[in-house]
Amino acid sequence: MSLLFTPTKIGPYSVGHRVVLAPLTRMRSEPGDVPGDLMVDYYVQRASQGGFMIAEATPVSYGGIVYAGAPGLYTDEQEAGWRRVTDAVHAKGATIFLQLWHGGRQAHPQNMGGKLPVAPSAIRSYEKAIIKTADGEWEDAEQVVPLELATDAIAGLVAEFKDSALRAKRAGFDGVELHAANGYLPDQFLQDGSNLRLDFYGGSIENRARFLLEVVAAFTDVWGGDRVGVRLAPSGTFGNMSDSDPVATFSYVANALNRFGLAYLHLIEPRIRGIEDVTPISSAISAKDLRNVFKGPVIVAGGFTRESAEQILAAGSADLVAFGRHFVSNPDLPERLRLGLPLNPYDRATFYGGNHRGYTDYPAYAVESANVS
Repeated sequence: MSLLFTPTKIGPYSVGHRVVLAPLTRMRSEPGDVPGDLMVDYYVQRASQGGFMIAEATPVSYGGIVYAGAPGLYTDEQEAGWRRVTDAVHAKGATIFLQLWHGGRQAHPQNMGGKLPVAPSAIRSYEKAIIKTADGEWEDAEQVVPLELATDAIAGLVAEFKDSALRAKRAGFDGVELHAANGYLPDQFLQDGSNLRLDFYGGSIENRARFLLEVVAAFTDVWGGDRVGVRLAPSGTFGNMSDSDPVATFSYVANALNRFGLAYLHLIEPRIRGIEDVTPISSAISAKDLRNVFKGPVIVAGGFTRESAEQILAAGSADLVAFGRHFVSNPDLPERLRLGLPLNPYDRATFYGGNHRGYTDYPAYAVESANVS
């Protein structure tokens, strides 16, 4: 019997299967970083009766933008745009959370009016931002050395996260997820390779975890714990991340999150770095290591196939499995996996930015078959 297609719960919500739409940066918003018709179509295509979706990483402020064209949630216009998405998804019978995001040192001045990004410490990331040129084209851009946050400025960042969580509620989402992975701001505070602070947001694991936990507390003030998730990458190196004792660091966080009664913990498995497959090192931390620490449901992501998804569910290391790249090219992915149907290949060249090509033009299987006949 397939475990992937048995019902389960996410917080108060009943979901009909365990195939989750992972939060996927696609950079298709309209001017002002507002979700428009194209984004509505994209999410509706991937919504299914009883399905669970996590909408893409969404900056909580103008100062947190890493990728030009990513939708935001800090203006009334953005809130109204997202409301159109959630209304359409709910009409299809799906549940949708929104992943909230701040790039920290990975944000780029050209995406935020020339201001320098902020971070726990003035240490540069050597990943690439994506900016929009004067002629409207997307291009990679080198990161810059960020400004180290003053201690008394940190509360303002927590407030930005809370304001976006409130907007997400008004926009009709069913919950929110904190993006605390992939070297973005909460991850930068958490790991000692990027956090050299000497105040009570740096030094010990407890101090380095403080910012992340304060944001989660702000989210749960708005939503209650059972409508909040957190995404971590315990073995992630994307964003030039490192920690001297990742087992201790991430075990501490996973345990500390228990007090909030969260909807889930979302873990990126070690074989993924950004959108690339990698070979995990022998000391890598995976879901099986944190499963006994965190007491709530666990979602895993990281290059899964139907077979490997069934295996991790059967092993008891996870409760649901998030799919990314295959969901890009297969809007009806749950049905294809359930029936063992062939999958459309994805086109990496159209992952980020552009128009409908590689975004809403992948056919569902029924349409594909009808066109062939």
